[in-house]
Amino acid sequence: MDFKAGTILSFDKPLDWTSFGIVSKVRYLLCKHIGEKKLKVGHAGTLDPLATGVLIICTGKATKQIDTLQAKTKEYVATLQLGATTPSFDLETPVDATYPTDHITQEMVTNALSQFLGRIEQVPPSFSACKVDGKRAYDLARQGKEVELKPKVLVIDEIEQLEFNPDTMLLTIRVVCSKGTYIRALARDIGLALGSGAHLTALRRTRIGDYTVEQCHTLETFQEWLENLPVNNNEQ
Repeated sequence: MDFKAGTILSFDKPLDWTSFGIVSKVRYLLCKHIGEKKLKVGHAGTLDPLATGVLIICTGKATKQIDTLQAKTKEYVATLQLGATTPSFDLETPVDATYPTDHITQEMVTNALSQFLGRIEQVPPSFSACKVDGKRAYDLARQGKEVELKPKVLVIDEIEQLEFNPDTMLLTIRVVCSKGTYIRALARDIGLALGSGAHLTALRRTRIGDYTVEQCHTLETFQEWLENLPVNNNEQ
């Protein structure tokens, strides 16, 4: 396998790792394997540290395919806590407000989810990598500054309820969507549609295009795989 000429690898990103952290680790392991000090490595589609699942890594000349890979349809499984919000719409920040949930029924959940199917407009979360006057929105948000982001048009191809617990108000959904969809923002909007609030408690990306989480390396299996992989003569 010629990592300089270009390969596409998929990883199951673990919890608390940044996407950049995975890239750095993979670059280190590959450079060690091929005996080089440098190798071009990049990822196609950022995952937040609190999210897990499919992260595509490109090496060498395959990094030219990153934009194409990022544009592919993605699938997520997300768990939402109804009745409370956080500034980041996930567990990165503490709960800042609570809302009533006694009125929420299974029928309301079904109807609310159906509102987000198809072409929709979504305002990205303040805690995001979107730029405002040349600065990252999350940097401004973490400084306590107000961030105003414009809505973006995106497409949700599928959205379905996997589980709803009316006692704990935990809702698990599967979402198939286009590039640029923020599942944290979708959680926020579902909470609003239910006349309440919501934030993510778990997020897992299960697919990017044809790359599924079942096919992914973990960092541990990747190291074992590399150790058993013959070194390409072109890379020596």
